[in-house]
Amino acid sequence: MATGRQINTDILSDEIFDVLCSICRNEDRNTEGERYCVDCHDYFCVSCVKVHSKVPLCAGHKVLDKSQVKSGTSKALPRAPTERCDRHSHKHIDMYCQNHDNVGCSTCMAVDHRLCKDTFYIPEFIQNNTYQAESRELQTKLKEIAKTLEKQADRFKQDKQRMLKRKAEILADIRKFRQEINDHLDKLEKSSIDEIESRVKSLEDKIEDSLKQLQANKSRIRSANDKLTSTNTNYSEVFVYVKMGEDAANVAIKYIEHAKIKSTVGDIEFQPDRTILTQLEQKKTIGILSEKPAKTADNLFQIKGNQSYNVKVKSDKNDCHINSACCMKDGTIILADYNNIKLKRLHGYNYTLTDCYDLPGAPYKVCMINNKQVAVTVPSKQEVHIISLERNMKRTNKINTDFVCLGLAHANNNLYISDSTSVYMYTLSGRKLKQFRKDQSGHELFSNIHSLAVSKDATRIYVADHNNGLIVLDNNGQVITSFNDLQLKGLTVVISLKQVVCWYLDMAPIMFYSLHVMVS
Repeated sequence: MATGRQINTDILSDEIFDVLCSICRNEDRNTEGERYCVDCHDYFCVSCVKVHSKVPLCAGHKVLDKSQVKSGTSKALPRAPTERCDRHSHKHIDMYCQNHDNVGCSTCMAVDHRLCKDTFYIPEFIQNNTYQAESRELQTKLKEIAKTLEKQADRFKQDKQRMLKRKAEILADIRKFRQEINDHLDKLEKSSIDEIESRVKSLEDKIEDSLKQLQANKSRIRSANDKLTSTNTNYSEVFVYVKMGEDAANVAIKYIEHAKIKSTVGDIEFQPDRTILTQLEQKKTIGILSEKPAKTADNLFQIKGNQSYNVKVKSDKNDCHINSACCMKDGTIILADYNNIKLKRLHGYNYTLTDCYDLPGAPYKVCMINNKQVAVTVPSKQEVHIISLERNMKRTNKINTDFVCLGLAHANNNLYISDSTSVYMYTLSGRKLKQFRKDQSGHELFSNIHSLAVSKDATRIYVADHNNGLIVLDNNGQVITSFNDLQLKGLTVVISLKQVVCWYLDMAPIMFYSLHVMVS
């Protein structure tokens, strides 16, 4: 159709009528809409779009050619997103980088994703992709996170009340003890009160800071949920809000996990010093103020139930010794039976054995490569075996090393293997890529490695050293941080759960006739 051409209303269908210029239609003129305003959700003819653009409030609106939107009724149009970019406020978030699973404006893509191959204009991308189900799942997830944050807020408030109550009790003890000594206590009492006030203020500030972080997460979660709830038909808008909601959810999840691992504000104690009666002039305070970790029933994991299942087969000559295990995405469990030199596969729902695989030597660690393959170390042979899980288990590849293979992990199509003093990176085909043994100063990093784990994006390597505790490396072998508290002596196992590291202390291998399953 020609631009601005008049249309005979007698032959207009409902579909054609939906693409008339909205201004002309209001003035009883039937002119074809050649432009579409993303912000107004209206069509304009060539003449009227110039008027629209001159209006100050509409100056920043995004106007598309009709060819850029899907033909049909207005309800079927894949409208472009109207959400503004935080970094480039004059731009709309209308681009998607599939390589990084991230949305942004065209400027963001040009700056941050210029090397990415799979970047798309969102209205075009979502024509063949629907995200309604994902949006609903995310709404449920956000609601659950909001509930968890609310519980965490209650916990902080309870800690604050407990701390203030304990403060009052300690002040009472101080004043009671004050009555047992002479006039010299006036100055010492003030010194002690000042100390506890300072300590409590410091602890109170920590809680207030935690509450501020929590409130910020709550606000982000609530905002993301509100946007998703209010958006029904604009699939591009839903797509943007889904991605923004995922970001908010990930930040909140990390905060929740951090808050769980991090101890709450510890308790404070006051211990009267009876020797002060004879040593008043030598003392600065009338007691010793100490702090101890808070007692909490809110553990990282809580056992909801447990059940024992037999994993011994007729061909087993020894007691089962489950030295390692991994759970596949479909729920299947692969066990490394050290004493019987086997891999055993359990059905993920009823924990019944489905098949076994005999190894050339006792297995030490097993890890998942994908849902159809696992890798297992055989220290006595200095080998890592790649085992296929399709039908019956069978070996598809073998990696020969020149060291005793102990720790094992997989990330980004590479295997991370350790002996007692080094961490090695191998390809799945068996080519050695890197070895990590010394720190930036040339000192030995490890002395007795028992286990290792790698984050999903392979940016963090977590090494459990029996003598040195937990050591965290980047993918170039540089030390990021280490935890060598006395409580970590005897560290033997480290596992990575969505990049959150959990460690088990002094966990010696146990002889099993059966697998003991605990649901957390």
